[in-house]
Amino acid sequence: MRGEIRHLHSGNDKENSHDATARRLAAIIVGDISGYSRLMQVDEDGTYARVKRIERDLIEPTIAEHHGRLVKTTGDGFIAIFDSPVEAVRCGIVIQQSMVGRNASLPREHWIVYRIGVNLGDVIIEDEDVYGDGVNVAARLEGIATPGQIFISGGIYEQVKHKLVCGYQSLGDRQVKNITDPVRVYRVLPDPSAMTENRMRPVIMLLAAATIALLVLAGGVLWYLLIRSDSQVASRPPVAVPPPADVAKAVPSPPAAPQAAPKTSVTAVAPAIKQQPSLQPTKEPEMVSLPGGSFAMGSNDDITEKPVHQVTVKPFAIGKYPVTVKEWNECTAAKACGFVAVDREDAPVTDVNWNDAKQFAAWLTQMTGKSYRIPSEAEWEYAARGGTQTKYWWGDQFRPGMVNCKNCIDGAVAQQPMAVASLKPNPFGLHDMGGGVDQWVEDCWNKNYQGAPSDGSAWLTGDCSARVIRSGSWRNDARSARPASRDRYDVAVRYPTHGFRVALSR
Repeated sequence: MRGEIRHLHSGNDKENSHDATARRLAAIIVGDISGYSRLMQVDEDGTYARVKRIERDLIEPTIAEHHGRLVKTTGDGFIAIFDSPVEAVRCGIVIQQSMVGRNASLPREHWIVYRIGVNLGDVIIEDEDVYGDGVNVAARLEGIATPGQIFISGGIYEQVKHKLVCGYQSLGDRQVKNITDPVRVYRVLPDPSAMTENRMRPVIMLLAAATIALLVLAGGVLWYLLIRSDSQVASRPPVAVPPPADVAKAVPSPPAAPQAAPKTSVTAVAPAIKQQPSLQPTKEPEMVSLPGGSFAMGSNDDITEKPVHQVTVKPFAIGKYPVTVKEWNECTAAKACGFVAVDREDAPVTDVNWNDAKQFAAWLTQMTGKSYRIPSEAEWEYAARGGTQTKYWWGDQFRPGMVNCKNCIDGAVAQQPMAVASLKPNPFGLHDMGGGVDQWVEDCWNKNYQGAPSDGSAWLTGDCSARVIRSGSWRNDARSARPASRDRYDVAVRYPTHGFRVALSR
């Protein structure tokens, strides 16, 4: 990495900064921009400004969100450390997938693309920097990574291989610069289906070659049989057909019309058809029909929730609960959704990105003939308020035990959300409209409500590489469980607190 080093740390980080050297086991991420010198030559001021904006808006908050510590940034990269290898890899995935959305509207020559390496190692923490072979290996992994990809060491792989919704491609042992022993290297495949595609590609090519060979062989056999048949027909002597005995006496008459061939009784034997599993959901999501109405959308508690504005929503139906693991896995079994969820069946599905939610709704529509979709942001808030205009649907003061959020309820498990319908519904009879899982809505992200639709429809202009997400999750505090609370995420990013519910127009 090149450029002047800039140290960044929060107040909490100072607890780890001592005059004495400290050692610890950590997951280390090293990121670097591919082709940075070329980008600076093309547009020095513009590239510098974009990189600083990416650091401020993406790199720093994403590292913090995944409980990591940003050790330092340079002109074209960064180093961060994490207690959890799982969170380190998740952080890398979010950064890479977010960059895809940020680059989408730009010419390819202006794309900013990171290479990322992740390693697990014993490191030395001294003042505001980090040293040791653990860091060096992460840097070497970044150096050999394909632009836009994440390369991880074998130590990281062993810690994360069954804990993330993604695939991994083994690249074998690599000898890297200034590291004595070879490093086992894996490439992270954020889309789990990519792993199957990589494994199946040689098989598909072999099958294709075998098919071509069989077709050539079959064509040769058919050609031989046709030639043989023609030669046999040509060598046969003509067959004399004697005329009827009274042919001389018969008076010529017009030829009779040809008669249809006599019908024969034929029993058709159909080829055996392999029974396919039903693609229909065993049960459609339970929906609650809501009347249309007007309400004051937004709040003055956060700048993104302003201005408070009047919205009129048409009648619609919305899922009584977030989509569950059972419902999601039926879509997966029908090969319409991208991964198998592994939590208990009555829990809301998680690790879902916006595209996944849209795929599920499209599958439901195809299977049922009903126009399922995900709700608009206005519809979601209208439903979450349950006909109220208070800070929470039960009032302006928070009450423990009403929503599944961080430190909001006794007995909640920190690793996953509670089963749907574990807590009381709101006045509309809807469960988990706040806490539980974050829930995708249709709208593109806009930083506030200036110019927002007033008819309850989705806002489809703005930053559409990111979409609005509502509700807060079991990992967020009570502030995120307010009906007005809103956030954003890139459409292709899967995250362990993200779920959704479906809606129907009436």
